[in-house]
Amino acid sequence: MFKWVQQQVANVAGTQEPIYGPSAIKSVAEEAETTPYTELTRDDLKWVALDSTCVETQSFYFMSNEGQLAFAQVIYSNVVGIRTTCQFNVKLFSFDKTKEHLWCSTQLSNHDFSEDKTAFYANDCAVELSEDGTTYTIKSMNDDRAVVNLTLKRTAPGFQVGQTGKTLFGTDLKNPWGTMRHAFWPRCVAEGTITTKDGPIDFKGKAFFVHALQGMKPHHAAARWNFCDFQGPTHSAVLMQFTTPPSYGSTTVTVGGIAKDGEIIFAGPLAEVKHVEAKGDNTNDWPEPTKIKFQWKGTTKDGKAAEAIIEGELEARLDRIDVMAEVPGFVKTIVAAAAGTKPYIYQYSPHAKKLSLKLKIGDQEITEEGDVFSEATFISE
Repeated sequence: MFKWVQQQVANVAGTQEPIYGPSAIKSVAEEAETTPYTELTRDDLKWVALDSTCVETQSFYFMSNEGQLAFAQVIYSNVVGIRTTCQFNVKLFSFDKTKEHLWCSTQLSNHDFSEDKTAFYANDCAVELSEDGTTYTIKSMNDDRAVVNLTLKRTAPGFQVGQTGKTLFGTDLKNPWGTMRHAFWPRCVAEGTITTKDGPIDFKGKAFFVHALQGMKPHHAAARWNFCDFQGPTHSAVLMQFTTPPSYGSTTVTVGGIAKDGEIIFAGPLAEVKHVEAKGDNTNDWPEPTKIKFQWKGTTKDGKAAEAIIEGELEARLDRIDVMAEVPGFVKTIVAAAAGTKPYIYQYSPHAKKLSLKLKIGDQEITEEGDVFSEATFISE
């Protein structure tokens, strides 16, 4: 009971949690022992919109045929059931070092959901899932620097690892006080535009979508993150990994999968990330990765052993984000109360020498060069 009280105090005050140990987390990998992954239905994409502390996001990543890279994102955040805010974020990356990335983050007004919770609305913003559950439309006129009118259609099934996609947190895991869930559309096609002051940018090309729910304070759930989105001519790969703070035993949870048009080749929790080489960042002392290795293992539907690797130089980072400089003031107050929290996100997309997916299915080997968008996030020691 005392630990539960401590947890509630930490929730309200934003302080560091006590050490519960690894017994206070149930990784989604346990579900995946019997069900490696589940293909998503339309119902799996409903907004949960908890009335307790949470951060829920729908994030859409776009890689255009012309070489442009962007993402659009809706964030629903609730702080201790006291205040709920929603943001719409757009980032248009520049590969020209003489030009800055375009970053637009707007706090939304009058947010609402469709009756079935599959669509999100706010003033000058709509993110809607089609009736057949295959297509999202994203429209926003919240910032005239980046007017968004995009459509994303999945070309492979969506999936979540295990049966529910959820990792649970708490000393009584039948009544968890926190959750972490990711649901993916690993392979999609996109069309539409983001219109800037210089005119419309065509985003016809490849895309990726992830719906994520952190049903607790983000810095309580994870101390570090790694993310990979690979889009090749015929295959896609996704990997999402987080490592908990010491309060949950510094436990690492990884989910991911490999897809091609029409099917998930394999998916599950048997994936790894290795920062093969890193350099110190003088700004914050974090070890910024410079060479990376992503690895997936699993079994196909017909029982063949399968594995995939992406390995290579990350090249110069696209961006380094000081999260505390970006988050709303009330969130900053809560996060900053936890000593040792200094969140930074490093973003990469190697272009001079693109990375390749090396896929082995049984005796068959496939190597495919593609586009990678990758993030390494450091939050706390």
